[in-house]
Amino acid sequence: MKLKRKRQLVTYLNLLDQPIQFNPFVFSRKFLLWALLGLLGGFIAGLYWITLEFLTHQLAFFQGWLVIPTMAICGLLAGLVIHFIGDPGEIQLIVNNIRFNKGKLDPKNNPSMLLSSLLCISSGGSLGPEAPLVQVIGSSGTWLGKLFRLKGEDLRSMSIAGMASGFTAMFGAPLGGSLFALEILHHEHAVEYYKAIMPAFVASCFSYVVFALITQLDLGTLWILPSYEMLDKFDFLYAVFFAIIATCFGWFFIFCTKFLKNLFQKLHVPIYIKTLIGGILLGIIVYYVPITRYFSHYELSTLLTSDFSIQMLIAILFLKILAISVTVTSGWRGGFIIPLFFTGATLGLIIHHFIPSISLSLTIVSCMAAINACVTRTPMSTTILLATLTGFSYFIPILFASLTGYFLAPKIPFISAQMTGEG
Repeated sequence: MKLKRKRQLVTYLNLLDQPIQFNPFVFSRKFLLWALLGLLGGFIAGLYWITLEFLTHQLAFFQGWLVIPTMAICGLLAGLVIHFIGDPGEIQLIVNNIRFNKGKLDPKNNPSMLLSSLLCISSGGSLGPEAPLVQVIGSSGTWLGKLFRLKGEDLRSMSIAGMASGFTAMFGAPLGGSLFALEILHHEHAVEYYKAIMPAFVASCFSYVVFALITQLDLGTLWILPSYEMLDKFDFLYAVFFAIIATCFGWFFIFCTKFLKNLFQKLHVPIYIKTLIGGILLGIIVYYVPITRYFSHYELSTLLTSDFSIQMLIAILFLKILAISVTVTSGWRGGFIIPLFFTGATLGLIIHHFIPSISLSLTIVSCMAAINACVTRTPMSTTILLATLTGFSYFIPILFASLTGYFLAPKIPFISAQMTGEG
């Protein structure tokens, strides 16, 4: 007993020797770093978006047959940027660096990514700005973490928080953007880096506010769907049925991309020749079907409000899949999430033409969810993103469609870095 009392006395004395600290709040120095990263990310994304809008407006003047030389020249210039300034890599490189390089994203190729992606996206490539923003702001998170001497999981979390800021700025959905940044890094069937959830949430919220202030965009519902009421409790079964069809087209997209990738790899020419060829092919597709131009941020609204014939919708579906595949495999830079949503919406309109008795909104949103979840393997964040972007408030049908696309996806993932490996 005496020994126990002595130990208690020593413990009390040690506590008295420590300085009194009073912090009634949960937030700490790390919170301020996450907030600072979000502010920086929102600023970068805002400037990028303004520049992209300006260039897109200038290049939109070239229409008709002029779109072919325009996209060819922009493809050539983007390839020259990559050849001489540096290859920024693709989403596979980001995932690999987060998993196997202690979460460090190298910012040295950011100038190349910014310039090449601006040329590719503004000229009309079927890829969006989310991937460039994820890489640039994610690497800014790494830089900021090193500046404040963070190590281990803290440094990795800063990189992931930067990625989340990039996703959020583009989609205007802090919760969905945060989960997307975590989910796209997944290992087998789980979100692996759960410790980064809070940094991602905080950085995303600050990024969201700054981006909205800079761009003055109306964030929230981006694509207006007809009002939907869940009148039938078995609507989720329709969602699964539509998702199965959309997943088949997800497989078709993956097959097209793998096929074209093999063809371009057999061309032993510099990257700028490949991007030139890609630009010519994309220009030809856009010449015949103009709505396939760009990454579909605005074109999806046009699709939903226009009265295309069933033959035209089928042409749009297959040519858009081809356009995304060509853009991805020929060396053009950008992200394919919104173009995949466009593809899913087109498929939904086609299905509704043959089954008009079922809600158009349910059909469209189920196809959008399934094809994206099939390709990116992000069912949770896809559900939240679509609910935010379309105003479709019933989560259950979207979730069932997303899970269907996820579990029916090919065993070998489209993003090869998502394959099972040591983290």
